[in-house]
Amino acid sequence: MSGHSKFANIKHKKEKNDAAKGKIFTIIGREIAVAVKEGGPDPNNNSKLRDVIAKAKANNMPNDTIERGIKKAAGDADAVNYEQITYEGYGPNGTAIIVKALTDNKNRTAANVRNAFTKGSGNVGTPGCVSYMFDERGQIMIDREQFEGDADELMLTAVDAGAVDFVEDEDCFEILTLPNDFGAVRQTLEEQQIPVANAEVTMIPQNYVTLEDEEDIRKMNRILELLDAEDDVQEVYHNWDEV
Repeated sequence: MSGHSKFANIKHKKEKNDAAKGKIFTIIGREIAVAVKEGGPDPNNNSKLRDVIAKAKANNMPNDTIERGIKKAAGDADAVNYEQITYEGYGPNGTAIIVKALTDNKNRTAANVRNAFTKGSGNVGTPGCVSYMFDERGQIMIDREQFEGDADELMLTAVDAGAVDFVEDEDCFEILTLPNDFGAVRQTLEEQQIPVANAEVTMIPQNYVTLEDEEDIRKMNRILELLDAEDDVQEVYHNWDEV
């Protein structure tokens, strides 16, 4: 990854989220609604809801807010129905960008996403145009400063639970899983009281693109800033090597 820390990027992303809790709580609230609609309100019988609850807690969402969201989604027959949509496109110098959204108005979201790309001199492509450049993986990060155990034992625990890769970085341990095994691995770590700094199913680029031209960097940042400000956008993945 060109020598820079994945964990530093995640911490930076989380700090941005902490600075805009209203945005991240809205995002998670929609994910709770979708998870409850698909699998019911009981997290013991709904692995997707369990994963969303873990994400909510990692972002310091209060328990009563989580519970209210679940009850509202379970009991409100007139609740808004959100549809999951993925957009793929290109930024400056061929950078690949994937945008995942939850929306109740596809036309509005499509227009806003397209506008973000256009203002950064990028363009939205056809489905599948860049997703082949990414691997979907469950990613669990453990801060070395928070973990007091043995690295080899941690690796064995993760692999036994279903992890497909274990990477030691200078400031963290990174555990990768297949998407369907993510919940089981995360739950195993939590049951053993291993402190998890970040856990999510994400899109990991197979290769990274470096932007050296200042104008390209400005345009790429413009696209990402506009997408980040869009309420319907849940996640944005890209293969820009930011360092």
